[in-house]
Amino acid sequence: MSKTVITLTAIYLLMFDYFDIQRVLVIAPKRVAEDTWSRETEKWDHLKQLRISKVLGTQKQRVDALETDGDIYVINRENVKWLVDLYGIKWPFDMVVIDELSSFKSNKSQRFKALKKVSPLMERVVGLTGTPTPNGYMDLWPQMYLLDRGERLGKTLTGYRERYFTPGRRNGYTVFDWDLKDGADNAIQKKISDICVSMKADDYLELPERINNNVYVRMDPKARVLYEQLEKNLILQVDDDQITALTAATLTQKLLQLANGSVYNEDGGVTHIHDGKLEALDEILEFNDEPVLVFYNFKHDYSRLMQHFKDLNPRTLETSRDIADWNEGRIRLLLAHPASVGHGLNIQAGGHIIVWFGLTWSLELYQQANARLDRQGQTKNVIVHHLITEGTVDEDVMKALERKETGQEALLEAVKARIRRYGG
Repeated sequence: MSKTVITLTAIYLLMFDYFDIQRVLVIAPKRVAEDTWSRETEKWDHLKQLRISKVLGTQKQRVDALETDGDIYVINRENVKWLVDLYGIKWPFDMVVIDELSSFKSNKSQRFKALKKVSPLMERVVGLTGTPTPNGYMDLWPQMYLLDRGERLGKTLTGYRERYFTPGRRNGYTVFDWDLKDGADNAIQKKISDICVSMKADDYLELPERINNNVYVRMDPKARVLYEQLEKNLILQVDDDQITALTAATLTQKLLQLANGSVYNEDGGVTHIHDGKLEALDEILEFNDEPVLVFYNFKHDYSRLMQHFKDLNPRTLETSRDIADWNEGRIRLLLAHPASVGHGLNIQAGGHIIVWFGLTWSLELYQQANARLDRQGQTKNVIVHHLITEGTVDEDVMKALERKETGQEALLEAVKARIRRYGG
């Protein structure tokens, strides 16, 4: 929905027409901070007057960037605490833009705690996100606090929770998750409606149709025996009665590795199981000669992909030059971890084919990663291939994504079903 250029236009007007602001801080994911904000000012004639300074790199480079005479200072969110410690009560920014506000959804994170300290000094705050409630309404409180310091949803997370939620699954005094009270979603939306604008691309844009394609991978008998042996050994270590979201997440990460074809072993090495997904990707590449974006999850998957497709000279997005090369069609095979490109990057010009080599339980990451190509400016049908190894946890993850399930219930149920399968 072009929220970056909309925000830059607002900054321009506030700075040069209304004279309400002088110095703006933009907090963004690292790659977005490196490329997106400066690239947008270069694309639009009315924004070329804005001077952007990138507060990135070493400490000296960051300090030098802050001392540069500019209008907008862009910093990656990992350095927010450093910036707050540097300035303290001498906070010099009269407007703060938090790009991908949902990355501040944890009130326990260092980045949230740091910004909270200087929130009384921030005269104007804007938050941008395509996924404000990736795991449910509990995620909203920290984000809204940074916008209004608790005016609408309360000064504390505890108060917010008691007002709008009831305990869900629990073990004694330990509550694993919280359920919304009846009508609480509407009440929350009404509370924040005066400072929040929600826009859906479907309501304003006519995008080419997105095509989802599930590609099922079958292991050969030898690989299937090895897979089932390793899966059984992992699962029987877990007690069905005591399983928690943390143990379920840890276990499913191992199971996803197995499904992809390799797994880290106890010695720190990698045990190879099958090449079914590599072969499936071979076929996808064979039947078209267009650029393909491949999402992977684990380092050993990345290594296997780089080695197997070395003749295609696969690339990753590390620099602004890489982004430009992709958008100009110079990269045949682009490898990316969904968390590294999940927010803000404009790479839709470079291709329209996505392959999920390794699936993710995170609906937020899944949707944001797909939106790198399936977004405004895309001129072709986006094709999303999901590589799914039959009889593995891949099938459970795909069902959860198709149902748009955001909680931990799907993950826990998938693990419990596999425990019962092996008689645990």
